Order: sequence, then C-alpha cells, then structure tokens
Amino acid sequence: MNENRRTILEMLAAGKIDAEEAERLIAALEKEPSADPPGKGNEPRAKEAPKYIHVVVNEENPKGDNPTKANIRVPIQLLRAGVRLGSLIPAQAQFHVNAALREKGVMFDLSQIKPENLEKLIENLDDITLDIGQKNKNVKVRIFCE
Repeated sequence: MNENRRTILEMLAAGKIDAEEAERLIAALEKEPSADPPGKGNEPRAKEAPKYIHVVVNEENPKGDNPTKANIRVPIQLLRAGVRLGSLIPAQAQFHVNAALREKGVMFDLSQIKPENLEKLIENLDDITLDIGQKNKNVKVRIFCE
C-alpha cells in the first residue's frame, strides 16, 4: 500500500473525511500516472474502459433521523445489452410501450435509444454531482463511471 493511500485511510479512520471523500481521493490517486510506469519511457497509458455506472444518493437531514442512502452499481454491459435488446422491439410494440409511458407521465421514446448514444454518454460521464434541495433536506446524487 502506498503512502498516499495509507494517509487517506488514516484520515477516514480519524473521522477527518467521510467514506465518499476517501473514495474520491483514492480514485484521484489511481488516475495519477505512477512514477515508474510499465513499459519503456514515458508512454501514455490507455484509459481503462469503465465497467460500471455508479449512482450514490445521500440525504442529509438536519434532524439526523433516518437519512436516505443508496449506492447502486450497474454493469455497463447490462446497459449495452438492454440497448441492443431495445433495438429488437418491433415498431408496433414500441408504439404501445411509448404510449403506456406517456400515460404515466414519462416522456420517453424507445426508438431514440441507440448504442452510439449510450457510448457517448459513458464517454462523457466522468463525475456528475446533483444537489437537490428540499424542505428541511439536502439530497446529493452523484453519478460516475468506474
């Protein structure tokens, strides 16, 4: 274990940072090029393809009672498979699904889901944090690829 990682874990253990901040710092360490990269010279390393879309939800309640927490990791392969399966749905069935979604207030068109759109989303989804303010609550939603 390198010294920076140990320092982060010690800060976490001492309560100076929370688990989410520790995770973010460790992820930043992993993105830094190491002093002795494998191979010859200072070759740029290829960016590793992400394997998961990660959604973290934390609700900070000033009363401190029953905060909501969710930590969801969805394999990107599952999303890719879903997009491919969606393209197999016949146009007539897509029409009925879209109509049912609209009845429920979801304005979504299945015909707009394309594999290249998913790849662009994954490519550009580095780290998104949404702060959703509600009465007496503060909800943070973080979406990122790993």
